[in-house]
Amino acid sequence: MNIFSNFQFASPEFLLLLLLVPLIAIWRGANGPDAAIRYSNLDTLRGLGKPRRNRRGGWLTSMLLLSVALFVIACARPRFDNSVQEVEASGIDIMLAIDISGSMETEDYYENGQPISRLALARKVVDRFIKARPDDRIGIVAFAGRPYLLSPLTLDHNWLEINLGRLKTRVVDDGTAIGSGLASSVNRLRKQESRSKIVILLTDGMNNSGKISPLTAAELAKSENIKVYTIGAGSDSQGTVQGRDAFGRIVSQKVSSPIDEELMKKIAVMTGGMFFRASDTQSLYDIYKQIDTMEKTVRKMKKFEDYNEIYAWALIPALALMLLGAILEQTRFRKLP
Repeated sequence: MNIFSNFQFASPEFLLLLLLVPLIAIWRGANGPDAAIRYSNLDTLRGLGKPRRNRRGGWLTSMLLLSVALFVIACARPRFDNSVQEVEASGIDIMLAIDISGSMETEDYYENGQPISRLALARKVVDRFIKARPDDRIGIVAFAGRPYLLSPLTLDHNWLEINLGRLKTRVVDDGTAIGSGLASSVNRLRKQESRSKIVILLTDGMNNSGKISPLTAAELAKSENIKVYTIGAGSDSQGTVQGRDAFGRIVSQKVSSPIDEELMKKIAVMTGGMFFRASDTQSLYDIYKQIDTMEKTVRKMKKFEDYNEIYAWALIPALALMLLGAILEQTRFRKLP
């Protein structure tokens, strides 16, 4: 660690006075050094021997300039900032419930003119959402035929984003267990002592798997004061999904996956959340951005100020040089009358 990384001047404007140092040097140089003995005419002394250079004026001038520079630096109050700044978590806990059923491989979104699957786009949008909320604890539950925990609630968002990149389909039995995915997310939040607890549930299909109905899971969320935002992903038209035929060859086929919008709306209304329909790429980005704005993080800061003032390191040498210069001027370098 660089020891000067927390070095600063409390009054840096005084450093402008350092410009006086070269001006004083120029002025003293123009007048030349002070003579040890003053004569009205030097003609009678020219032949007395080899002239010696008088260093009296040079020494005293150097000491004066150095003392002035040190005094200016002392006035600028050099110090080390030992302050400690603490950032408290926002008090908002967020579980992201993401559908990873086979239909999420459907390429009915477009980005930069190229088709992109629902899951690939969801990963990018969620990654941006996570980066925008550094002070929130966030976790991820993925679900298809059953749910599984991808990440518990954490403030380590780097680790969270790494796990998000590993999110893919065909990890568990296929299907769409919306109720089980929601219940698993709620279970991760219910025992947390948080100011606000929310679930953002993204799916592209209808509930057809799992042991818990979506409305039962919504009732559980409501009883725990957990708000649920629901998102229906997928365009209104048929999309393309790749698969393999009986001979193992990769083939593309048109599919459509209807979304139970009424169910998604009921879940949102029951828990105080909202339902969103992401029918294209931009709308999915906008939805997460809107949720981010609605559930605004309040950043709490605590700063404990502590400064180590070191102006004396410059002030004492400056005064010492001034005193020494005054003593020398009256003793060793004293002017003859």
